[in-house]
Amino acid sequence: MRAPQVVGVWRGLTPVFPDPCHHSGTGVVSITRLVNDSGGRFNSLSFAAMRRIWIPSLFTIAVVFGCAPRSAADMSAAEKTAIADSLKKLVVSAYDLSKPDPVRNLMSLYPTEGRVISASGGVTTTTRADLEKAINAFWTYVGQNMKSPKWEWTSMDVDVLAPDAAVMTSTYRVPHLAPTGMNHVIGGAWTAVFQKRGGRWVIIQEHLSDVQSNLNLQMGQMDMTTPAASSTPHNGH
Repeated sequence: MRAPQVVGVWRGLTPVFPDPCHHSGTGVVSITRLVNDSGGRFNSLSFAAMRRIWIPSLFTIAVVFGCAPRSAADMSAAEKTAIADSLKKLVVSAYDLSKPDPVRNLMSLYPTEGRVISASGGVTTTTRADLEKAINAFWTYVGQNMKSPKWEWTSMDVDVLAPDAAVMTSTYRVPHLAPTGMNHVIGGAWTAVFQKRGGRWVIIQEHLSDVQSNLNLQMGQMDMTTPAASSTPHNGH
């Protein structure tokens, strides 16, 4: 941010900011303080002293009022669409069954440090290590037993909350062959909260809700004919 230009006006000082403090065009509060005596002249407080008083205060005001974090309200539709599309592509790529090491692919969606809140089946984990154990267990006991699985997203709804925050709620189905050779489908709904950290989108909270292991129930609760995208087995943790 540029330092404000302070210019003298009759009976006072007016701080002037040449341009907005960030690209969204947010303005900075303009404040005028009169420092004068009864004769309409500046009193004994020197201009240098005024600068020492005013400049730090003006910077504080600019930061608090002029550079407040942006929200969805001051984002364009194009910005929101771009973020939503990038998150959908990120998730689809992470769940791509054709790629090796599915556990690693799934874990790439989460931050490498800090808390990660994950809830499913009445159980909550709060660390990356516990989440990775749960995903490993799912893939060992469920994922590896599915033959020719295909992850299909039947819906993906994204709400962009800010330039660095968004939430996605999606439904999915995974048709596959059971070890017996019979057709089988698992599916459910998933809500994930994304945050942009260090230039990378990561999931900081999520909740997974599985559809009951009943194909007729799944057929009734999910659109089984128009998948939104295809990807990898979900972490049924």
